[in-house]
Amino acid sequence: MLASRHARGLLIAAGAGVFMGLAGAFGTGEAPLAGRLVYWVTVTLIGGLAGIVAAELVDRGGWFDDRPVLQGAVIVVALTIPLTLVIWAVSNAFFQREPRLEQLPYFSGPVFIVTCVITALNYFTQRAPAETHAAPAGAGPPRLLDRLPVKLRGADLHAVEAQDHYLRLHTSKGQDLILMRLSDAIAELEGLEGAQVHRSWWVARDAVADARRGDGKATLTLTGGVQAPVSRAYAKALREAGWF
Repeated sequence: MLASRHARGLLIAAGAGVFMGLAGAFGTGEAPLAGRLVYWVTVTLIGGLAGIVAAELVDRGGWFDDRPVLQGAVIVVALTIPLTLVIWAVSNAFFQREPRLEQLPYFSGPVFIVTCVITALNYFTQRAPAETHAAPAGAGPPRLLDRLPVKLRGADLHAVEAQDHYLRLHTSKGQDLILMRLSDAIAELEGLEGAQVHRSWWVARDAVADARRGDGKATLTLTGGVQAPVSRAYAKALREAGWF
C-alpha cells in the first residue's frame, strides 16, 4: 500500500517532467527536445523523491493531520530551499554552465512553483482512505484476527487505533495493545469491511453506531461507546461512501 502510493507519486512527478519538457518550461525551450525531456524528468523525480521523504516525516509526526492544505504548504516550504540548491547544481551540470552563485535566487521561483503543483497533484490523487472489503463467501477470516491477544479471541473487531509504535485493538470483548504498524494491520484486514478514517484510526463499517459532524469536525461513535475522529483528509471520501 505504502509502496504503491510512493510509486504513484513518482509517476506524477515524471508526468509533470514530460509535460514541462514538451512545453520548454522556464526558458528551456531552446534546448533540443530529447535533452529537455531528460532534464525535466530528472529534476522532477529528484523533487518527487524529496517529497516522499518530507511527507513520511510529516505523517509520522502527526503534524497538521486535520489540515491537509497547511500540511502541504509546510512540505512545500521545507523542500523549496534544499531543492533550489540541488536543482541549481544539476542544471549547471546538465547544461554545462559554470556555477554562479548570483544565479541561485532565480531558481527559487520555478522550484517553488513546480513543488506546489506536484504536491497538490499528489494530495488530490492520494488522500483517499485505505479501505478493506469483505471477502468472498468461504474465504478465511482476516489475518489480523490471528494476532488478537488470548483474552480477545473470538471478539468482533470494532477499530484499530495507532498509539506510538503500538496498535490499540477495540473489540466487543474490550481493548488491548499489539506491536504493529497501522499500514501493515490494514493490509491484514481484508475480509472485514472498513476504512481508515484518520491517520491513526481504522474503523469497521459494521461497528459504526452513530456519526456526527460539528465545528468542522466529524466523529464516529462505535458500538460500545468508543469515539473515533474523522480527519478532513478522509471525510469527503467517507461521506461519498455513505458513512455519514
